[in-house]
Amino acid sequence: MGSGTSPMGSAGGGNAAAGKEKKGQAETGGPVLEEAQKCCGCRFPLLVALLQLLLGIAVAAVAFLMVTISSSLLARETPHWAGIIMIVVSLVGFILFCITRVPHERASAKFILKLLYFFLCTLGLVISAVVIAFQCYHYTLTNSYSCKEMGEYCSCTLDPEDPIARTFTYIGVTDCSAIVSTLPMYYLLQMVLNLAQAIVCLVGAFLLWKHRYQVFFAGLQTGSPSAQNWQKV
Repeated sequence: MGSGTSPMGSAGGGNAAAGKEKKGQAETGGPVLEEAQKCCGCRFPLLVALLQLLLGIAVAAVAFLMVTISSSLLARETPHWAGIIMIVVSLVGFILFCITRVPHERASAKFILKLLYFFLCTLGLVISAVVIAFQCYHYTLTNSYSCKEMGEYCSCTLDPEDPIARTFTYIGVTDCSAIVSTLPMYYLLQMVLNLAQAIVCLVGAFLLWKHRYQVFFAGLQTGSPSAQNWQKV
């Protein structure tokens, strides 16, 4: 009878051991740190890459619709190249997301992909700004057109009273309303889509910079002098 062990004492010892184990895990940052890293990998850059892919497809699709109006439109008027570049940026983002989730990835490959993604996001931001400038110019230009149908093409000028004014000829257009009404609508849509692209690229570059330079180890040593445990902040 005297040698029996109390169930409450056993339960208390188990709770104390569990508390010490949780405390040790919190101090070493083992499971907590792994969970945070997985959560960070789930958020970035999947959402940004997905938005870049959708916007790139939308920009390219609208540009190819603009080409169907007239084959005389210049490449700067139909920025399908901006959409294709954004699709490439999104694919690099998806690859970076997959490498982030691999537990034993190579640090050199991961660094190269992060650097490439940052560079492409910056390039996409610049390209989107250039496209917006071109689309604004052509939107203002087409709103000032005075057009008339000339057989299988449409001839437009800025000042019909000036005999030496510059003339813009659009081949394959039998209805000039496509130039003075439909084309400006496409220009305006391209401005909105490329503005969204620029914002997403800026967010992607900022998140990558923040993840690279604002996550660091502070030298906070806990426990005994022989066991060095560092806390990540």
